[in-house]
Amino acid sequence: MSINILQAALLGLFACLASLPGMGGTTIGNYTLGRPLVAGLIVGLIMGDVTTGVIVGAAIQIVYIALVTPGGTVSADVRAVSYIGIPLAIMAIKGLGISPATTQAQQLATSLGAAVGTVGTVLFYLTATINLVWQHIGWKAIEEGNLHRVYLVNKGLPWISHIICSFIPAFAINLVGSSMVSAIKTYLPMDGIAMKTLFTLGSLLPAVGIAILLKQVITKPVHFLSFFFGFTLCAIMGLNLVSAALVAGFFAVITYNIQMVALKASKKAAIATSSGELSTTDDDEEDI
Repeated sequence: MSINILQAALLGLFACLASLPGMGGTTIGNYTLGRPLVAGLIVGLIMGDVTTGVIVGAAIQIVYIALVTPGGTVSADVRAVSYIGIPLAIMAIKGLGISPATTQAQQLATSLGAAVGTVGTVLFYLTATINLVWQHIGWKAIEEGNLHRVYLVNKGLPWISHIICSFIPAFAINLVGSSMVSAIKTYLPMDGIAMKTLFTLGSLLPAVGIAILLKQVITKPVHFLSFFFGFTLCAIMGLNLVSAALVAGFFAVITYNIQMVALKASKKAAIATSSGELSTTDDDEEDI
């Protein structure tokens, strides 16, 4: 399986849109188009294999499910993961003849995604460095009162940074990706130590993503009960993630109703207590 020039150009374009602030801010760009789960569908449509794209995107998304960029600090660039890692993973899976639904395919995808994401961090900081030039132009325009130039700095000039650091790398790497897959088939056989190591590392990466997520959302030991209950539904009872999410929603509604009933009861008790205090005060005044 190979990627033609048009497909590589489209992947490079979406790599730009995934991190460009002009695309409705980070909500539409980084936190929607840049997420591997969404990018898997987009890449699948571009490459003509939606099923494999979605499966690969979902597998990689677990690794980066809790990825945030506080203060512009990034440990991996999801732009590169989504629009370089996912296409390479799809080509590798197809080239090696692995079924995308197998554990090996998902482990290979997560390993390639992690490797590309680390390399993509360099591109992220290079983009930020180039943007400093536009920022300087913007401050100067503000001092001169030239608001039209400020709009150009905000919406136009960043495209140059992203074309250099997003479009060109994604276009070039994806275009020669088939050669990389051929080299993997030749020099890294499936039963070799290198591939077994790659699969082992790939199987550990989702656990890292889940651990980071738990570190962020669990504030009390009792919160682990919900996680272990969901894990039990998926791992032991055989429910998929969609079914587990529906069960979780059912329990969320029950918990919400119980809390609302308790809140109303506490309010009624508070009102009754305050009314009793007022009546006692009135009786005392009458006795006086």
